[in-house]
Amino acid sequence: MGRMFGTDGVRGVANEGLTPELAFKLGRAGAKVLAKSHKNPKIVIGKDTRISGDMLEAALTAGICSVGADALLVGVMPTPAIAFLTRDLGATAGVVISASHNPVEDNGIKFFNDKGYKLEDEIEAEIERQVIVKDEGPRPTGNLVGRAIQVLDAEDRYISFVTQTVSSDLSGLKVIVDCANGAASSVAPQALNILGAEVIPIFNDPDGVNINKDCGSTYTKRLQEEVVKHGAHLGLAHDGDADRVLAVDEHGNLVDGDQIMLACALQLKKQGHLNNNTLVVTVMSNLGLHLALKEHNIKTEQTKVGDRYVLERMRKIQASLGGEQSGHIIFADHNSTGDGIITGLQLLSVIKESGQPLSELAAQMTRLPQILVNVKVKDNETAMNSQELKKAIEKAEQTLGEKGRILVRPSGTEPLLRIMGEGPDAEQLRQIVEDIAQVVREQV
Repeated sequence: MGRMFGTDGVRGVANEGLTPELAFKLGRAGAKVLAKSHKNPKIVIGKDTRISGDMLEAALTAGICSVGADALLVGVMPTPAIAFLTRDLGATAGVVISASHNPVEDNGIKFFNDKGYKLEDEIEAEIERQVIVKDEGPRPTGNLVGRAIQVLDAEDRYISFVTQTVSSDLSGLKVIVDCANGAASSVAPQALNILGAEVIPIFNDPDGVNINKDCGSTYTKRLQEEVVKHGAHLGLAHDGDADRVLAVDEHGNLVDGDQIMLACALQLKKQGHLNNNTLVVTVMSNLGLHLALKEHNIKTEQTKVGDRYVLERMRKIQASLGGEQSGHIIFADHNSTGDGIITGLQLLSVIKESGQPLSELAAQMTRLPQILVNVKVKDNETAMNSQELKKAIEKAEQTLGEKGRILVRPSGTEPLLRIMGEGPDAEQLRQIVEDIAQVVREQV
């Protein structure tokens, strides 16, 4: 059996790979492992808008209550809200049922510890072991069985929290917000309204099956059109669980996570709040971001792809800002995980305080052409160790020199090599990346 926990919890097709039986076992195992040192354990459970969320929530709740822990049910909430509510409610742990930007067929289960951080590998491994081995856990009876408790003010708590992360009045700004028919559908428009923005929400009518369907951060075409149509100052595109956000400027141009991070990093530095004068990014961040940061004397720390690795480095060096090109951005002074709603509010605050439109803020970095080609292989490790591949990469790096870079990395979920190149000349870059891809294909 392969490892159950991936880089972002347990995922699978709901009711097929991720069954209610598995959710029940994960609830029991998670409660046993995370609550073993607590006398009266309480575990927060939230979900996105997928139709399978109710089914998995019921199974998780049963598993948690069966070992004597209480399940605090907060309903449909963004993933970062679960991290916050776990701390705010003094809970032992938190669980979110979501598959983020994936289609409705998929779902996932992700745990947070009592501080709102994703679990360490060793703890996930222990939960997994408890799921797989014969269940010899506690079976309390009578008044020792756990309860399922509805937390009726969870949404109000989270909205109050996120709106207090900015001091700016956002009145005068017109914002189109694409809620992806997901977890942001209620809280994102409310938060923006409270801060005074004129809000036009779209894709904020979830029906259980339309989450991420031709909308949200993975499909921004409609948002780009709506921003121009309504003459808005900008648009914000969330994903299904609202832990990330992309933006659209007043001209309808997409603004990615790299550009958002640069604008926020420069503002934090100006305010004296950019800890260690450092931004933490992944290897996928555009070279243009690194050049722009260097121009402003801001240091960068680089990690593997994945927000958990970004956060790990941020905590190690006590950085206040880090994230990914995909819009998964962490403001460590505010939350313990990527929070799309907080990121959107921070960006709006920069626009309001600087007096600059988003197009000018985004133009502070020049995005170098970036070509990505995926090549299927039989085995990632064998393909990566190919001497022919190493020679091809060396040749490409010599051709690009200091003006570009090549990154070849294995997929973490399938037999696939991802070949990425950056450089000033798109046509040259396309040929260089294709040459490397062909070398990989010939080894298969």
